[in-house]
Amino acid sequence: MSSPRHERQSAETGLTYSAAGVDIEAGEEAVRLIKQDVESTYIPGVMGSLGGFAGLYELPTHLEKPVLVTATDGVGTKLLLAQEVGRLDTVGIDLVAMSVNDVLTIGARPLLFLDYVAVGRLTPAEMTEIVGGVAEGCRRAGCALVGGEMAEMPGLYAPGEFDLAGFCVGLGEKGKLIDGSGVAEGDVVLGLASDGVHSNGFSLVRKALEVSGLSVSDVFPSSDSSRSAEVSVADVLLRPTRIYVRSVLGLLEDGIPVRAMSHITGGGMAGNLSRVIPDGLTARLEFAEWLVPPLFRVLQEWGDIPDEEMFRTFNMGVGYVVVLPEASVEEATARLREAGERVLRLGVVRSQTAGPTGVKVTLEGVH
Repeated sequence: MSSPRHERQSAETGLTYSAAGVDIEAGEEAVRLIKQDVESTYIPGVMGSLGGFAGLYELPTHLEKPVLVTATDGVGTKLLLAQEVGRLDTVGIDLVAMSVNDVLTIGARPLLFLDYVAVGRLTPAEMTEIVGGVAEGCRRAGCALVGGEMAEMPGLYAPGEFDLAGFCVGLGEKGKLIDGSGVAEGDVVLGLASDGVHSNGFSLVRKALEVSGLSVSDVFPSSDSSRSAEVSVADVLLRPTRIYVRSVLGLLEDGIPVRAMSHITGGGMAGNLSRVIPDGLTARLEFAEWLVPPLFRVLQEWGDIPDEEMFRTFNMGVGYVVVLPEASVEEATARLREAGERVLRLGVVRSQTAGPTGVKVTLEGVH
C-alpha cells in the first residue's frame, strides 16, 4: 500500500485534467458570470434556476390541445468571421434566431431554448460574451434560456475555435397550427425584410471575400451616400439574424388569417417557400431590382456569382414570408409595420396551370 507521502507526490506531479487542456475552474467561473444574464430571460412557467442537471417548465393550462413544437440549428461558418475579428457578442443572437424563427412558422410561440457551446480552450470572458448574445436573442424572442452545455475539447478544437448549436421548444394549439394546407389561389405573399445575410451561405460569402482581396477589417464598399459613418466588412457581415417572433405573433394574436409562413434560410426564397405551398399551386413572385439590398450586389460582384446562385443561396433581402388572403393584406401590412417590420408585397399564389408544372415558386424580374 502506498504511503500518504507517496500519494501526495503523485497528486502534485501526475497528470491533471487541467494539464490535459480542460479547466474545470474556468467553467465554473463562466457559469457564475452568465447566471444573471441567463436568468433575465426567464418567463412565467420556468422552474428552478441555472446550474441544475435539467431545465424545468410548467405547461400552461389555457390550451385545449397543446402541441410542443421543436427546432434545432447552428450558426455555420459565420462563426469563422466572428472568430477572426474576435467579435463574439452577436453570434448567440444568430443561434437563437435560426431556431425560434423556424418554430414561429408553425404558428407556435417559442418558450424554451438550450445552447451547446464547444470550445478548444474555455475563457470565462469569451464564454460570457457568447452566452450573453444567446440571452439577448432569447429576450428578443420572448423565450427563456433554461440551460445549456459548455464543452471544452482540446484536440478537437484549437484554442480560440468554437462551435455553437441550439435547440428550441415552442408551444402551439393543435387546432391553430399553420402548415400551409389552407393556402388558396389568389392569396398574397408578403415578405419581411432581412437585416443582411443572416446566418446562411457564409461558405460562399467567405470564398467571395477571398476572391475580392478584401479583409474583414476593410471598409465595406457602398454607394449609399446617406450612411453617416463608414462600416467595416465585418460590421456588415456579422449583423445578426433578425428575429420575427414578436411582430408575427402579434399578427396571429390579432386574428389575422395567416395561411402559411416560411423562414428564408439556406436554399433561398424558392427552396424555403416551396415547402409550404400545396401541390397544384405556384407562388409567382416579382422581384424588382430595388428590392435587393446593395449588400448582396456587392457580394455578387466580389465572387462573380450568377443571379440564380445568389437567389438559391441567400435571402436577398427577405428573411421571412407570410401568406394570407388578399382581404387581410392591408391590415396585416399596417400591423407588421407598426411592429417595426419592413413589409414588401412579393406576389400572388396561382394555379399551376398558369405556370410551369411542378414548380411551386417562380421568381420574375430577377436581374
